[in-house]
Amino acid sequence: MTPGIALAVIGALVVIAVIVGVVQRVLDGRRRTGGHLRFDPADADTDRLGSHATLVQFSTEMCTRCPQVRRMLSSFVADTDDDAVQHLEVDLTHRPDLSARYKVMQTPTTFVVDASGAVRARFHGVPHRHALTDALAAV
Repeated sequence: MTPGIALAVIGALVVIAVIVGVVQRVLDGRRRTGGHLRFDPADADTDRLGSHATLVQFSTEMCTRCPQVRRMLSSFVADTDDDAVQHLEVDLTHRPDLSARYKVMQTPTTFVVDASGAVRARFHGVPHRHALTDALAAV
């Protein structure tokens, strides 16, 4: 392989990596539909969900953005004036079976779950606050 071809291949790989990084950054924190998933509160070691909605955060011990999401979701729930919205955290480090059941491919992942347990929205990464507000309003 000539040096020119090698440089062209390296340049192409760098361009592809940058494009993938930009696309991932743009999609991170955006609202997605919940599909047909139902969340079982027993998976979070609790017996009930919020009367209006529950924010379920999936995290791991080694996740660097999970504490940021935990603080954001806790403050979001504290800003609501009643007990209608709850925040639950599920540590996938100790429950890896749940990642397959709920199709969680990265942490943090946040579900917006209605009172019946139906997943109404999901966020990969750090959710945008306005998108979270919109998702809760839709419940």
